[in-house]
Amino acid sequence: MAKFLCKCGVTLSNSEAPNDVQLHVYSDREWDEIINLNVIDPLNIPPPKHDVWHCVECGRVHVFDGDDVVRTYIVEK
Repeated sequence: MAKFLCKCGVTLSNSEAPNDVQLHVYSDREWDEIINLNVIDPLNIPPPKHDVWHCVECGRVHVFDGDDVVRTYIVEK
């Protein structure tokens, strides 16, 4: 359970489950590797390599590697 301050000033948190902040994003290659593991039980699916959070206020998407933000994407109008 973590908190993060978006550049727009909104504090994002993944403490509630479910929530609208934390996204589960797999690359096609990651998903193919998971499928090839023959994982049948959804509870045994490994987490994605990166944590991805979406700001519900401004729409920014923040990509984390561990505790560090490695990319932030801003919505264009």
